[in-house]
Amino acid sequence: MFEKNMRIAYLLDFYEDLLDPHIRCVMRAYYDDDLSLAEVAEGEGISRQGVRHLIKKGEDALEFYESKLGLARRHEELETACTSLSEIADGLDDKNLADEAAEIRSIVEVITKGNQDVPKSN
Repeated sequence: MFEKNMRIAYLLDFYEDLLDPHIRCVMRAYYDDDLSLAEVAEGEGISRQGVRHLIKKGEDALEFYESKLGLARRHEELETACTSLSEIADGLDDKNLADEAAEIRSIVEVITKGNQDVPKSN
């Protein structure tokens, strides 16, 4: 359950602007503020079942967006690639190949600079 919650919270970081504002508000309260269904319901003036329905609708929408757009998956792939490249650059430094290491680091910088507006994974 915890991993699913983390995944939904992560997808919410990428796609929240695509959600209906009411669904987005409910999901942020539930996932980010860690409020219970009852607490969210009280704040929104709806039933717990209504909150659960909105959360389920939002979860389905987030999974749909990720299946079609793949932004979260692509972001993770880029982070992994940048980490690997940085490790390679460190290894080149150890072998006195500083120019090659600097070139790799500049590539990593270009990738990460273009990725700055995207949420960081935890």
